[in-house]
Amino acid sequence: MLSRPSKIDYYMNIAGEVAGRSTCYRAKHGAIIVRDDQIISTGYLGSPRKTKDCWERGNCLRELMKVPHGQRYELCRSVHAEQNAIINAARAGASLLGSTMYLYSTVIRDGQEKPQNAYPCFICKKMIINAGIEKLVGRQADGSLKTYEISDWVKDWQDQDMFDDTEQYGAAINAEQSK
Repeated sequence: MLSRPSKIDYYMNIAGEVAGRSTCYRAKHGAIIVRDDQIISTGYLGSPRKTKDCWERGNCLRELMKVPHGQRYELCRSVHAEQNAIINAARAGASLLGSTMYLYSTVIRDGQEKPQNAYPCFICKKMIINAGIEKLVGRQADGSLKTYEISDWVKDWQDQDMFDDTEQYGAAINAEQSK
């Protein structure tokens, strides 16, 4: 019997392919933004246009400085996949209001890619909220998918501070590395 992937799996598979373009030594991330069943933007983790990326330079600045995952992004040469997807939509003049972002992530350890829970950092969460994106679907380390309602993030930050988030990018990776 012939089969075909669900729409969600289709979009997540595309986000995984987009992640393959990443130029970071630490991780590969891919994001796509879909509105009205149409892909309107993609983005991967990589340096700004026309600048040298970590592969071209032969090192990761944050790795050299021993900066933990999820911290000090101002020291990173790259633009996050979520940010690039939002920026690319703006460059094309596409509205993101009411859209869904699909996010795919792996972490790189000893030259090997390892699935990780796809979840945005604080900077990306703020951009996603302000861009008017409605949902984020993240691929989890076990291959399952988790959907986040962006309005829930807003409500949580109205009631608490953003640092009270129960899910924070990098926390699990750092805990694993400290063992």
